Amino acid sequence: MSLDAPHLAGNVDATGMNIGIIVSRFNEDITEQLLTGAVNALIEHGASQENVHVFHVPGALEISTIASALYETERYDALVCLGCVIKGGTAHFEHVCRVTMDSIGRLAQIGEIPVSNGVLTVDTHEQAVERIGGTHGHKGEEAALTAVEIATILKTIGETS
Repeated sequence: MSLDAPHLAGNVDATGMNIGIIVSRFNEDITEQLLTGAVNALIEHGASQENVHVFHVPGALEISTIASALYETERYDALVCLGCVIKGGTAHFEHVCRVTMDSIGRLAQIGEIPVSNGVLTVDTHEQAVERIGGTHGHKGEEAALTAVEIATILKTIGETS
């Protein structure tokens, strides 16, 4: 690649974008912090409050159902999926994580609009806390800004095709 090639990475200008956020209520003390971080990051990067639509769902498994329905509307420039699954004493954790991640991943693979994955899958509550502004950054902010960056790249690809 030539150094003169256009550089498309890193653009996180959300001005004028319609963004859907799907957030799980399960482990709400964590997921509401993920949501706050995502919305604040979007507003800080040019999104308007009226163009950010939040959809609460019961748990992580329901995130992809609503994300898929929103995807089909073609009204959104990006979707942000937020949730938190904390390991318990049964195999339920593994099943919920696998289905949730696979479902979000399949939707993202379509490639028409970005679907970012901000679903935490952690062993402990403390690990989740570290990911909402602690030692591991803020995964809500990261998911939102990733969605905006990918939306910008997809738009650029569409304009050059």
